[in-house]
Amino acid sequence: MSTLRIGLLGGTFDPIHNGHLDLADAADKALNLTRIHVVPAKIPPHRAEPLASPFQRFAMVVLAVGKRPSWRASDLELRVDEPSYTSTTLARFHERGYDRHDLFFIIGADAFVEIHTWHEYPKVLSMAHFVVVSRPGTSVDQLPYRLPNLKGRMVRPPVDDIPREGETSIFLINAPTADVSGNAIRKKCEAGESIDGLMPALVQQYIEQHGVYGPRFPGRRASDRRPPSPAGPLHGRE
Repeated sequence: MSTLRIGLLGGTFDPIHNGHLDLADAADKALNLTRIHVVPAKIPPHRAEPLASPFQRFAMVVLAVGKRPSWRASDLELRVDEPSYTSTTLARFHERGYDRHDLFFIIGADAFVEIHTWHEYPKVLSMAHFVVVSRPGTSVDQLPYRLPNLKGRMVRPPVDDIPREGETSIFLINAPTADVSGNAIRKKCEAGESIDGLMPALVQQYIEQHGVYGPRFPGRRASDRRPPSPAGPLHGRE
């Protein structure tokens, strides 16, 4: 019997930052995940077009996961020109042979409270386990009250044996995560303010060197042209 526990962290990642990484770290620690795939969306369905190009966002994800041996940067959604719905992403992992009980979709509590608005809800909840982690301002402790119809599926780690039949679960993890957002980072870049400590150092260096979000240095501006490819064993397809 398979014992795979594959974590999936999806998002626009415009840019990837410590809040994203903290979510996946908390899920990994609580559930002992086998591997974590970080999956940038090409066309996010619920927000404006990202400022950074798909290539730039993927490059930043590659840099962010490069020192984490069990993490992978996935270009799965970047290969297709259609909205990156979670249900579509999960279906593509199913097509690759992963059982729904192998998959653990990682998400912040602030986003999960809107699950009823998602494409193919409630079906999407049956396509993988969901791992929901507290975010500043939205604790997982609130979720049984805010989503009472899902309360019966909510589970608190630690969990040694996860059933491989029947309903998938919603794992609630109350762990600290960095109070940072991509929007705040973009605004700081546009204003020429420091973004120190908000993301891995290599991601910050990439943003500043390529002027991804604003004129960080005189004469340098954001561009969607393809910058030099980041070096590293995780660049490219899975």
